[in-house]
Amino acid sequence: MQTFQQQTTVSIPFPTRWGILGDIAGRPLIRGFLTIDSITNGNLTGTVNFRGVPLPITGIWNESTNQITFDSPYATFSGQLSIFDETVISLRRFILTGNFLMKPPSLQAGEFGTWVALTDTIRTGPPQYTSTVPTAALFILSDLLYGTSQTFR
Repeated sequence: MQTFQQQTTVSIPFPTRWGILGDIAGRPLIRGFLTIDSITNGNLTGTVNFRGVPLPITGIWNESTNQITFDSPYATFSGQLSIFDETVISLRRFILTGNFLMKPPSLQAGEFGTWVALTDTIRTGPPQYTSTVPTAALFILSDLLYGTSQTFR
């Protein structure tokens, strides 16, 4: 008996590098990079890098709700995916927004915050997602991903 493994399309791209910003109580906390290396059967792996050292992450991607949750050694993140097509420059923008909870051994254990991450791909074919991109997130995170400065705060 032969078995066939069905391939399903995942709306979140991988492997990808994302610019990520986080804040606690409205104060910018940190910026860095989120890398999603793989998503297999809804399980994701990658790294998050806020201080120049990539930390491993593992989590879950729910394709039917476009929701993500993942853990790093210092925080638990949850979020929602939005996709925007920029027709003039033929880019598809992927934005993750959500909340995080700091956990031990972080000195900020128990503190809550918000985060946003952005990556993009070249759009092929007609636009599918016509909402507009939030301007502040686009410029800050695009500069982080593609700017000449690769320093961390």
